[in-house]
Amino acid sequence: MMLSRSCISLLDLASGDMMNFPHTPRNLPRVITVPGIISDIEDESTSGELNISLSKPQERIIIVANFLPLNCQKDLESGKLHFSLDEDSLYLQMKDGFSAKANVIYIGSLKIDVELSKQDEIAQELLEKFNCVPTFLSPEIQKRFYHGFCKQHLWPLFHYMLPMCPELGNRFDRVLWSAYVSANKVFADKVMEVINPEEDYVWVQDYHLMVLPTILRRRFNRVKLGFFLHSPFPSSEIYRTLPVRDEILKALLNADLIGFHTFDYARHFLSCCSRMLGLNYESKRGYIGLEYLGRTIYIKILPVGVHMGRLKSALNHCSSAAKAIEIQKQFQGKRIILGVDDMDIFKGISLKLLALEQLLRQRPDLQGQVVMVQIMNPARSTGKDVQEVKKEVYSTTDRINETFGFPGYKPVILIDRPISFYEKSAYYASAECCIVNAVRDGMNLIPYKYIVCRQGSQTIDDALGVAAETPRTSMLVVSEFIGCSPSLSGAIRVNPWDVDAVADALNVAITTSAIEKQLRHEKHYRYVSSHDVAYWAHSFMQDLERSCKDHYRKRCWGIGFGLNFRILSLSPSFRKLSVETLVSSYKRTNRRAIFLDYDGTLVPQISINKTPSPHVISVLNDLCNDSSNTVFLVSGRGRDSLSGWFSQCENLGIAAEHGYFMRWSRAATWETGRLEADFNWKRIAEPVMTLYTETTDGSYVETKESALVWHYQDADPDFGSFQAMELLDHLENVLSNEPVVVKKGQHIVEVKPQGVTKGLVAEKVLSTLNEGGKLPDFVLCIGDDRSDEDMFESITTSVACSSSAPEIFACTVGQKPSKARYYLDDTIDVLTLLQGMAAASNSNPSCRREI
Repeated sequence: MMLSRSCISLLDLASGDMMNFPHTPRNLPRVITVPGIISDIEDESTSGELNISLSKPQERIIIVANFLPLNCQKDLESGKLHFSLDEDSLYLQMKDGFSAKANVIYIGSLKIDVELSKQDEIAQELLEKFNCVPTFLSPEIQKRFYHGFCKQHLWPLFHYMLPMCPELGNRFDRVLWSAYVSANKVFADKVMEVINPEEDYVWVQDYHLMVLPTILRRRFNRVKLGFFLHSPFPSSEIYRTLPVRDEILKALLNADLIGFHTFDYARHFLSCCSRMLGLNYESKRGYIGLEYLGRTIYIKILPVGVHMGRLKSALNHCSSAAKAIEIQKQFQGKRIILGVDDMDIFKGISLKLLALEQLLRQRPDLQGQVVMVQIMNPARSTGKDVQEVKKEVYSTTDRINETFGFPGYKPVILIDRPISFYEKSAYYASAECCIVNAVRDGMNLIPYKYIVCRQGSQTIDDALGVAAETPRTSMLVVSEFIGCSPSLSGAIRVNPWDVDAVADALNVAITTSAIEKQLRHEKHYRYVSSHDVAYWAHSFMQDLERSCKDHYRKRCWGIGFGLNFRILSLSPSFRKLSVETLVSSYKRTNRRAIFLDYDGTLVPQISINKTPSPHVISVLNDLCNDSSNTVFLVSGRGRDSLSGWFSQCENLGIAAEHGYFMRWSRAATWETGRLEADFNWKRIAEPVMTLYTETTDGSYVETKESALVWHYQDADPDFGSFQAMELLDHLENVLSNEPVVVKKGQHIVEVKPQGVTKGLVAEKVLSTLNEGGKLPDFVLCIGDDRSDEDMFESITTSVACSSSAPEIFACTVGQKPSKARYYLDDTIDVLTLLQGMAAASNSNPSCRREI
């Protein structure tokens, strides 16, 4: 192992500012107001309070990414490797958003292979000089992990490309998936070498490391873990085709905070969680929270920004000024439309060229006046598809230049070579319009960089002879399928597949009035300059701290094997109810009250046949025939069903329809919760429910004597939930003057009379027993859903004022957050528990009721 936990102080050897370009020249706002937004309002008290929380001594943040933010050059003579910080790396720039006292550690791979004999030496050097911990993957694993699973499976799929045939991509390969998991384990091992799990924050970056949260959570149950996805997250129809879809979803849910660039990406992720894992989410005080096994996983929606200091530094560099002068001379009298894209199949380079061709065909007067400069960054992956795209781009360019060009004028200038950041900055500053026409892209910061560079700088203004007070202008044409599009409200948004529409957009961009261009530019610059990379990093870390604040307030259990591992997080007092504990208390008490739910408690929730088994009837009869017991079945089902099913249980009390109907034994008459109940409201509610049933496939209405229930468990999960919220709102409006309550439950919307709850049943039974001088000294309540929570609460409050407190056992079925102190795993455990009590009663004949 490279570094042990006892040697962690070595990480403090690297100190000082690792960046040689200026920090973002502004104070970061500190107040979160709405999801993903930090207010620019900052008063002294707020700023001081939050600065204290974010400036704890020795605060450490571990950034885990596929590649380290380093450049490497090899000395050809000596063979020695020379490393330097990559100033263009997002992961290096985001350090500006952290506390000045934060110690940032980077974990990732190098972009070159290092001989095995030199790895320890290189690792120590990188740690001491740059706070970087390299993950040395073997060449075979690296190839299968990065160029295989990441680039051949995840990247195309997340960009909506399915391998329908070999020409459109590679089919799923289990060997590549194994390499992906193996690589993630190597990254996890490096995190474990340096982490202080009780103090450090871990921020995992992008789709290369999506199973890393599970591996870390399995080792450290309370690790403070955030994850940010920099690519799109596809819709559930696309994502569900991935054979390892559940493993990846569950792995991401082992993070505390999951970040996305846009609401669309987050919505797709939440929809996948709902459809594939049956999880629900809701907004809590402005934050989107996903409940999962007692934990709340928060969703962060905030696009990343650019580093203002880096861009301004480049604009003020003499190389940028020199290149800007060269561009001015080269394209004198011409209007530049700029495109800057990676060479891959999703960037839509050919589509934008076709749009330019259409524009020149429609506007012959623009020939000789408009030039599209297309900068093509080197491809990040290799393959036949990249070569085909490149071939198409060149052939389209040649055709356009031959058709519309003439001596001294080419409509399209291709720059297909690596160019410096300063050269790009000069092109940004010189272009009248920038077009980003990707058919699918996670974020794409090209428009942001263009906006900042069009603002200019003193150096570049002086070089071009532009007065400082000159109004700044810019025009953007952006695809609606890229992550930055929603944040650029002044841009012309286009469907990249609609060539005519893109051509029209380019025409609008170059013919728009100067004042309009100025207003659009000013609006964009205000946003881009205030929502930079430091703002993004600071906001994410602030939310991560908030997401982890309850880690040590709950007990954690690890459940599941391999990539199905997850954490169950519950109250410290919450524990499994053992048969021995309960039966021991049962035997030493003399007056007992037992409340049992039916569906999900005595019979499985998923069971199609809801009729109680002979075993259930036998156990209930044994309990009811003990004269010391008062046993009540409390259910939402109708009284006809329950009385028919339990006709053999003479001494069983039944509360039907959540307690609206109630009887103490088979021979007793049914009591109603409200003697003069008015059900005229049904004539209002039923047509509304019927309407939603007709428009929601898979739903139906259940009519009870005292209630109406709309079920949608068989409907589409997303549409069903949406319709349920609409129905809830609709019913609340039309029934606002009626004596009823409208409630949303698990896949149901129910309308029932006011004052009817299972909790009131428990109160009434206990009150009646108390008035008869038979206050129980033992109370057991078992249930599995929200309606049973009322009973758990009632049995505690109802006996709180008694002189001798009884032994109370409130027990939920399933390990989940509850007001109960105990849990049982399933209906089998429930019957085992009841059977244990029944056996105790049978062993004491003196307590048997006379039959």
